[in-house]
Amino acid sequence: MIVRNETDISIMQSNFLFSGMHDAQLEETLSLLKASTREYARGELLHHAGTSMKHFGMVLTGVVQACIDDIEGNRMIMTEVLPGSTFGESLCFLKIPDSPVYIYASEDVRVLWLSAEALYEGSDPFYRDLQRRFTSILAMRNLAMNNRIQVLGKLRLRDRLIMYFSELSAAQGSNTFRLPLNRDDTATYIGANRSALSRELSAMKRDGLIDYDRNTIRILSSK
Repeated sequence: MIVRNETDISIMQSNFLFSGMHDAQLEETLSLLKASTREYARGELLHHAGTSMKHFGMVLTGVVQACIDDIEGNRMIMTEVLPGSTFGESLCFLKIPDSPVYIYASEDVRVLWLSAEALYEGSDPFYRDLQRRFTSILAMRNLAMNNRIQVLGKLRLRDRLIMYFSELSAAQGSNTFRLPLNRDDTATYIGANRSALSRELSAMKRDGLIDYDRNTIRILSSK
């Protein structure tokens, strides 16, 4: 069931898949993609590793994480997904049966689930436009993963943090922004441990690069 309200519609239209659609177009697209919504509690799995993903999702509220475990069983965060962003598009579209990726709610979330089946069919302008939008989302996901590689490719923890904070600042449109992850998950995401992260944040604050209060960061200088 889809609860259609102004907030949900605004969040959907912030994504390129639905951007610029008027109400009738949005309704037709949601029906075509067999849209439905579901709520998940913090820590609940949305997708299990080793299973086929039948639908891809869009976060309406909360934060979702896509993760993979290394050979020693340590969790690695592939991406965090904020409201208005989608996840699982490639797994769903390619019908990958045994991906090691699992997806879970890092806080209470509401998710809009969408089917990719309609993207295999239809050749009229409406379908072609929808296919173009979906392809663009896949391309944007590839760019986002490239940004992640750029972060992890930095040898110094400080350089990783500067690049990560720069990306968050740009995405949220302000030098003051909220970290989407808690301290433990932020450390995991950038390839560090919590103690090292806390030490480096304190050092960056002492050096006048940033200020912070819990999960809110303010960039003071990029040097």
